[in-house]
Amino acid sequence: MTDLIITRRTLLSAAGAVAATGLTAGLTGLVMPARAQGLAPTPTMRGGANNYRPGAPVVERIGGGGFWMTGTVRRAGDGAPLAGRRIQIWAHTTEGNERDERSHGATLTNARGEFRLEMPQIVPAFGQPHGHLAYDAAHDAPHEDGGFETVFLRPVMSSPGDTTLHADFVLQPV
Repeated sequence: MTDLIITRRTLLSAAGAVAATGLTAGLTGLVMPARAQGLAPTPTMRGGANNYRPGAPVVERIGGGGFWMTGTVRRAGDGAPLAGRRIQIWAHTTEGNERDERSHGATLTNARGEFRLEMPQIVPAFGQPHGHLAYDAAHDAPHEDGGFETVFLRPVMSSPGDTTLHADFVLQPV
């Protein structure tokens, strides 16, 4: 029987190989099944539904723009990207507050489950610069997959000077 001797060099080489494999898979758009299995659904955040407007229209952008809200939408369990999903976005911005109809809009995810919507700069409300996002099953177009549970998010920006905010949804099938 051979004794297993792990040196620092062996450990670093193995870690590098694992990291390189994961990085390569990420760059090519492949998702390794072992990593995606058991992907937990995103829970609704407290305060996420504040000032929500059911059925806000799909828009090219909200207001004058200058700030980007981005993210992804994936299915819980296997992590598959969900195309054509309607994500509503609203926030307190330089052009209006969360209650203003003009501060609300929706966008659809692309084939990779990604969304991106330009809007005015988010400014602090209640002491925090934050956005609101919703996947509302009642206002999403019917899909052959049977649908998903509604999720509301309220991500907080790390700084009021940030010009982007990213949020990811992992949706639970109904």
